[in-house]
Amino acid sequence: MSNHKDLQKLTVPGLLISLGIIYGDIGTSPLYVFKAIVGAQQISESLVLGGVSLIFWTLTLQTTLKYVVITLRADNKGEGGIFSLFSLVRRRAKWLIIPAVVGGCALLADGIITPPITVSSAIEGLTTYYPHLQTVSIVIAIIIALFIIQQFGTSLVGKAFGPIMFIWFTMLGVLGVIYIAQMPTIIKALNPYYAVKLLSSNPNSFVILGAVFLCTTGAEALYSDLGHCGRKNIQISWIYVKSCLVINYLGQSVWLLQRNGQTMNLNRHNPFFEIMPAWFLLYGIGIATVAAIIASQALISGSFTLIAEAVRLNLWPKVRINYPTEQKGQLYVPSVNWLLCAGCVGVVLLFRHSDHMEAAYGLSITVAMLMTTLLVANFLKRKKLPTYIIVVFLVMYLFIEGSFLAGNLVKFVHGGWFTLSVGFVLFTIMWTWHTARKIRNRYVKFIEIEDYFSILKELSDDETVPKYASQLVYLTSANFNSEIESKIIYSILQKQPKRADVYWLVHVDVVDEPYKKEYEVDFLVPNKLIRIDFKLGFRVEQQINLLFRKVVEDLVKKGEVDITSTYKSLNRHKIVGDFRFVVIEKVLSRSHNLSFYESFIMAFYKELKKISLSEERGFGLDLSFVTVEKVPLMLAAPETVEIHRVH
Repeated sequence: MSNHKDLQKLTVPGLLISLGIIYGDIGTSPLYVFKAIVGAQQISESLVLGGVSLIFWTLTLQTTLKYVVITLRADNKGEGGIFSLFSLVRRRAKWLIIPAVVGGCALLADGIITPPITVSSAIEGLTTYYPHLQTVSIVIAIIIALFIIQQFGTSLVGKAFGPIMFIWFTMLGVLGVIYIAQMPTIIKALNPYYAVKLLSSNPNSFVILGAVFLCTTGAEALYSDLGHCGRKNIQISWIYVKSCLVINYLGQSVWLLQRNGQTMNLNRHNPFFEIMPAWFLLYGIGIATVAAIIASQALISGSFTLIAEAVRLNLWPKVRINYPTEQKGQLYVPSVNWLLCAGCVGVVLLFRHSDHMEAAYGLSITVAMLMTTLLVANFLKRKKLPTYIIVVFLVMYLFIEGSFLAGNLVKFVHGGWFTLSVGFVLFTIMWTWHTARKIRNRYVKFIEIEDYFSILKELSDDETVPKYASQLVYLTSANFNSEIESKIIYSILQKQPKRADVYWLVHVDVVDEPYKKEYEVDFLVPNKLIRIDFKLGFRVEQQINLLFRKVVEDLVKKGEVDITSTYKSLNRHKIVGDFRFVVIEKVLSRSHNLSFYESFIMAFYKELKKISLSEERGFGLDLSFVTVEKVPLMLAAPETVEIHRVH
């Protein structure tokens, strides 16, 4: 990719873009974190100082050290995200598919809860002015509008994101400084002593941990968007972002300490809006709402990228993916867009208020972070780091994230069940799709292609057989040039003998490099049987129709093949022969040879197949030139069937 190198450079536009795309989720957390920590408890010095201390050290250890310093190094040719990371390490061990799939599903489940909680928290600021305002309908209207604009691409809005988020973070910093100036001693709260003291002395320490965790929920997005912004830009802009966040949290804690000993209804008095001067409040709510929309946007785009990668890695049913703009990495997945939209509206209707959503929020993200920790540890192993460093990394983060998981599990009954159920449904879909493919491949029979060279040549020259097509193209899943599925030979020779001037075999291999586009050509029988192997990255759109046409054009230019029609009348005028694609769909006929688990997987797979794109659409083939043949995958060979003849 030409712009890949430019992105990795440290530039002012690069820094602005990373402010706009990456920090939405983590940047809007001051809206609800302190409100969640204090909750209905009485405000006390140890609670406030310990709360700030915990926030600061969570942002330092979890976001800065784990993500910004360590995980960003695990880039796959400049791309980040849990599936990119999985592509880097999947050769190491078979079981790594599990953390990758679990993590991917947890991130998608998070995409359903983030837009409602951030938009609700911002809009609820209006209740300071209008105590009886019903915010639910406003929040739903904003969310639906957000999903409607997805189909037009976000490059237009994207340009405005950076400057707006810069204003947002600067506002956070300025508001914080005003309050810190009133009580400069608050800086002492950064001492980890206060964090340890709070956790060891407060009976609600697990609940508090679950609330503190909300300050780092956007860290996964930071890694997923590595490809859009480049590591240097993310690392430098994070310094500014983290400073503004910490200053704002310190400012909120000063406001809380000024009310030491009181018990407050923090839904009425959110410390975030309370530290704004009265004249500024409406502007502040406006900026917060825009920031919340940007945060949601970043998450939605991230979900599209995740699903597109899952499709290419055969972890998700083939779905339609549109490319609304020319920009790299800009895509739109209609089915996922409307599913997320329905999910977000459902969350708003179910929980109605942001403090109820806080309970559902965070649980799935802790799971995603734990999975990333396992994959990163394998990546560090691959990089041949000393074992003790990997062990320290693993123990430290399994402990930190394990504690957060325990803290978030307390919320399970209050709403955590919701995101976990969503994640579980997504996991079932991914796991079924992946496993069913493996079961199907077990029953695909491969044969030596060499045994059929002469008969294919004879069939091609046999004029007593009506010609099926001038150029006949089959998609094959055989990884080796020497093999071919028995079904393809059966289709050519027996199903209805298909005579053609040239037989083509096309194989697509999805490789671990995100944007690789290469092909190899093998002339198995010169001018009669040609095999093309495409090596495409897991982020490349599989438009086999266009790619195949391009390859054939190249071969014709170099004089390696002749595709002129052999019909005498057409040949005289040098007219190109017709191309026909044959897609063989393997249908599992009888499943009584499968175990109960496998039968269940195949039954579910069959249902998923109904809603997914057909093979030919998935490969972007021109439907007017495609024949689809359904063939049964035989589970029992005829020899094993016993039957007796009676006279």
